[in-house]
Amino acid sequence: MQNLPDTENQPTLGDKLLLSEYEKRALTQIHAWKNPQQTWFDTAMVYVNKPLALAGQAVDKIPGFTDTCSKAANGVVGLVNDASQWSVRPGAILKDLSDVSRKEITQIEQISSLDLQIIDKTIGWLDTKYEGIALVEGAAAGGVSTINPLVALAAIPADLVALLGMNLRAIGEYGTYCGFDMSSQEERLFSLNILALASSTTDSGKQVALSHLVKIAQDVAKRKTWDQLEKSVFVQAVASIAKALGINLTKAKLANVIPIAGAAISGGFNAYYTDKVCKAAFYLYRERFLAMKHSAEAIEITVEPARSDVWSSDETDS
Repeated sequence: MQNLPDTENQPTLGDKLLLSEYEKRALTQIHAWKNPQQTWFDTAMVYVNKPLALAGQAVDKIPGFTDTCSKAANGVVGLVNDASQWSVRPGAILKDLSDVSRKEITQIEQISSLDLQIIDKTIGWLDTKYEGIALVEGAAAGGVSTINPLVALAAIPADLVALLGMNLRAIGEYGTYCGFDMSSQEERLFSLNILALASSTTDSGKQVALSHLVKIAQDVAKRKTWDQLEKSVFVQAVASIAKALGINLTKAKLANVIPIAGAAISGGFNAYYTDKVCKAAFYLYRERFLAMKHSAEAIEITVEPARSDVWSSDETDS
């Protein structure tokens, strides 16, 4: 009889990387999130999202759709260029970490010395805070649909800018808690790709966003020298992601033009989208924290890393 390998006693990735027991469990949960199994809830959401899908299919018949997408994309570019949208008060976060860890944490570089359990305790219910804000703001924006559907269409770019600005701030908090400088170009691109991942409604779209997230995460974890991207390249990268966001989210927000139901759908969608963004930021930045603290091997490669930070036209269309 052939001798089979003793898999039970073989060291796991967590053992190899010298992770704490808490960090081992967390890494397993992170990798499970990146490889989800279809659940009854996922099946149910197909029917819940049907009005959004029907609205998206009718985009060619709606006057002003292309213009709305362009305005939304321009708004995203504006967010990236506006430093105030990324202000997350690192000093307050360092103080929170110091209080929970009972260590003096005065520099963001010191965060990697902490156990992930400390960071998770400090993060707390951050997602709940942002989901509540999104629900209120979304309902207010959706209310205009009861007045005039065309007014609602015109209001979509401003609504999306507000929604994405709030979500960029949420991502900024998660990233800072995990020890990353959110003012850097790589982190700004990583944040935009998280927004793109959350807005993707197809498997191909999610894989595109994940491929870009993996590329940036690997580059940073391997301590690759991140010379400042040429300004033209950075502008192209931001514009390509913004275009995908403008198209995907405008389609989803077209449900706002449904009279009476607009406010409920808008508020619900904003909270639903923010929940997806917060979950993605929570899992991806914690995985990157473990990679920064231990080894780049902590980052599970679910898709091949992208070859460029700029989304190609095929990727944008997906």
